[in-house]
Amino acid sequence: MNIEHLKEKYPKIFTKLPEDITELRYLMVIDENYNDVDSEEHDAIDPEDYNYLLYITELVQDAVGEDVMVELVKKLKTHKDIEEFFLSEIDLYGIQTELSEEKIGHMVLEVLEETVA
Repeated sequence: MNIEHLKEKYPKIFTKLPEDITELRYLMVIDENYNDVDSEEHDAIDPEDYNYLLYITELVQDAVGEDVMVELVKKLKTHKDIEEFFLSEIDLYGIQTELSEEKIGHMVLEVLEETVA
């Protein structure tokens, strides 16, 4: 995702963020969820039920505020492209979706753009 394209497409979000944002990873982290057989830790977000982990960075949380983060959770829970949703924290979710990482990023930014005042 080209950051300049994102700034044009999601202006409400980017007006709330510092101007020096150069990469999507400063906004969110989208990781494929897999079963780490080398780890002795129990996976709280089961890879069989949720194929992606989604973390919204503190930068975004601070920029949009708690009310918008709560609305984001509500909208993602019922989003048409998310089959299963698990709320671990206000900023960390497990999701089951057929979307690619890039499309997940766009989906989250679209929901935030709709929600930001």
